[in-house]
Amino acid sequence: MEQERQEENQKLTKKISPYKIIYPIIIGLAVVSYMLYKEFDPKAFDMITFTWNTVFWLFIAVLCMAIRDFGYIIRIKILSGGKLNWIQSIRVIFLWEFTSAVTPSAIGGTSLAILFVHKEGIGVGKSSAMVMATSFLDELYFIIMFPLILLFVNHQALWEMPGTTKAVADGLILVAVIGYSVKLAYLLVLSYGLFKNPRGLKWLIMKLFRWRILRKWRHDANEAGTDIIRNSHELKSMPFSFWLKTFGATFFSWTARYWVVNAILVAFWFGRYDWAQHFLIFARQLVMWIMMLVSPTPGGSGFAEFVFSKYLGEFLPSAGVAIAMAILWRLISYYPYLFIGAFIVPKWIARSFGKTSKKTKTNN
Repeated sequence: MEQERQEENQKLTKKISPYKIIYPIIIGLAVVSYMLYKEFDPKAFDMITFTWNTVFWLFIAVLCMAIRDFGYIIRIKILSGGKLNWIQSIRVIFLWEFTSAVTPSAIGGTSLAILFVHKEGIGVGKSSAMVMATSFLDELYFIIMFPLILLFVNHQALWEMPGTTKAVADGLILVAVIGYSVKLAYLLVLSYGLFKNPRGLKWLIMKLFRWRILRKWRHDANEAGTDIIRNSHELKSMPFSFWLKTFGATFFSWTARYWVVNAILVAFWFGRYDWAQHFLIFARQLVMWIMMLVSPTPGGSGFAEFVFSKYLGEFLPSAGVAIAMAILWRLISYYPYLFIGAFIVPKWIARSFGKTSKKTKTNN
């Protein structure tokens, strides 16, 4: 039994190997290099000037990402009922972000997040409930914000860009609708399982684990399903203030992330954009994130840079400058998680699966 568990742990650790950072970097650099080759215009870069204003607003962009992470850290700490301390909460979030950065956007880091939380001394059932609650809160943000964006932003301004055809605009709409539909379906299933019929969710999980590729984990899935049933009662019994605090942390986290691009643009072109344009830029970023759900590349590498340059290009002096800003955006909002993860993952693996690692607690 111990040997089988060690083999399973080895398979899991391979999924978060720090060496996987090379794939999204190569993909991103390849796409960006091609785009620069096609669109590079040296004269356009004359409009980019570095001043103290640039330094200040780039600091604000980095601060927005820090606020985003801090919101996630607070949320996971609240969901744990105080069982995770600050260091443990920070470690879980950065491991989670690293996994999201090296896996396709549609997969994300959720599948391994239960393991990260569990290895910090939280029982498997409680870990499952916590991760499912975070997924519920994240999807709820998008499900609420996307219709609000459509309600308050001019549809033509949101979808149609200068220099693009109607077919491109229609394609963007289709991708966004597909991404939103996937998120809505997932939220409905998750809500039904967590708050209405956890036994039905367990039945669905067991159906999935009848597939040959997943069959070896069927016993563990059955135990996790049982734990979810038990912990769903805990989530349902939580007071309104609990959900208000956790959703508040979620709202500030995601909103801060979307203001990163606004801060980058202000850094180089202060005073160029009015509030209506800033809100449109914010709205397009939210739509971009929904589009990235269908990206097959790790962390949306390549796809994110391409969509950024096309979808936000009209707010920038030229296509070449748009590509440069896309690179800067990813340097602030994506690549740090790759390198932070590459630093902490080996230590976490040694601590969690090494010979000297302590037996994991099973507090629920």
